[in-house]
Amino acid sequence: MPAPRALRPFAHREYRVLIAALAVSIFGSGMWAVAMVYQVIHLGGGPLELSLVAAAAGIGLVAFVLAGGIAADRLPQRLLIIAVEGTNLAVIAAVTGLSFMGWLQLWHLAAGAFVLGVGAAFFFPAYSAILPRILPPEDLLAANGMEGTMRPILQQAAGPALAGIIVAELSPSHAVAGVALCHVTAFIVLNFLGQHALEAPGHDGQPTPERAKTSVFHDLREGVRYTVRTPWLLWTLLWACISVLFLIGPIEVLLPFVVEDQLGGDSKMFGFLLAIMGVGGAVASLATASFPLPRRYLTLMMVTWGAGALPLAAIGFIDSFWAVAIVLFVFGATGGMGMVIWGTLLQRRVPPHLLGRISSLDFFVSLALMPVSMALAGPAAEVVPIWVIFLVAGVVCPAMSVVALIAAKMPEDELAHPLDRGRAAVRAREARNASLPE
Repeated sequence: MPAPRALRPFAHREYRVLIAALAVSIFGSGMWAVAMVYQVIHLGGGPLELSLVAAAAGIGLVAFVLAGGIAADRLPQRLLIIAVEGTNLAVIAAVTGLSFMGWLQLWHLAAGAFVLGVGAAFFFPAYSAILPRILPPEDLLAANGMEGTMRPILQQAAGPALAGIIVAELSPSHAVAGVALCHVTAFIVLNFLGQHALEAPGHDGQPTPERAKTSVFHDLREGVRYTVRTPWLLWTLLWACISVLFLIGPIEVLLPFVVEDQLGGDSKMFGFLLAIMGVGGAVASLATASFPLPRRYLTLMMVTWGAGALPLAAIGFIDSFWAVAIVLFVFGATGGMGMVIWGTLLQRRVPPHLLGRISSLDFFVSLALMPVSMALAGPAAEVVPIWVIFLVAGVVCPAMSVVALIAAKMPEDELAHPLDRGRAAVRAREARNASLPE
């Protein structure tokens, strides 16, 4: 009996090693999100100090994510991933030791958070680039769906929940020690990755020593040039910029006031609504991984993202908790489905020697506007009613998805570049290409 489509990547040893390490690592990241907060509070810090520590992680991530993409295309991806996890382990182990000895200070936490942010900037482009090297093309959708399922469950739910229990029953220091245990486990598991992924890929996807002869700026320009010259990629990134700018701030900054003023709720209700949104993303990611990549993959991705943002326009008029919960579930589900398809497209259509840089550019445009969106949401709410802000966000993002579809000619592009669904179709396409004259 064949394995369900969502589980097919687990037939490959290298993927089992990689996903096991990733699961443990993101679980530890979820624990760190709570342990760090209460460690700051334990040291006498308040909202300002907590913001500074959190900002240090964001600065490290945004400042180095483009460098991380270049590194993923120039350096051995296996060793890069292992080095990042080893660095994470060293940072968390140092924080744990200082905490238990009573020597920990706020600047230690800020410095550690900065290094962890830098590590994430190098890890995720390398992870995205190494997946196509250890999995066949037809299994990439399932692999991205599995990651999209694990992340909200482990990083947003299970990890924080366990850290909260440890903090309540023992201390923040013990919770940080739990994070260190996760990273040492992930580091050990990653060392079982096969040696075939030691070299960075060349233009044909094969290892090549010539890549090191080009400059870093040349590599960055090459990635930007490819993005600008590839309409489906350029317009999807432009849509991402617009959606991050218009959606993140209202959800993160203004939704708590909607909960309080319209629903009569508190922080628990707000947290529960965010959890529902995460569940929607996990369910949709798993469902997407269980089916073949659709023939109209670009159209489905953009329509899904646009349609999922549309219900947000009604949030300012809703006074029912369950109605808001349904809106956020739909938003999370459509976002999760689109992200699984998007990650697969990058791995299937971007040349292997550019994949790290394009992944980092995708990461960068999303991250760069997040703080801008959150910074503008509050002042905007002082000028116009909150319902107007949600209405504009819920209308602009779907409209932009239609613009992107038309401007990039995505319906024509996806038909001109079909991504076949099965192994037999992949082999048939390769045989057909091989028979064509040069």
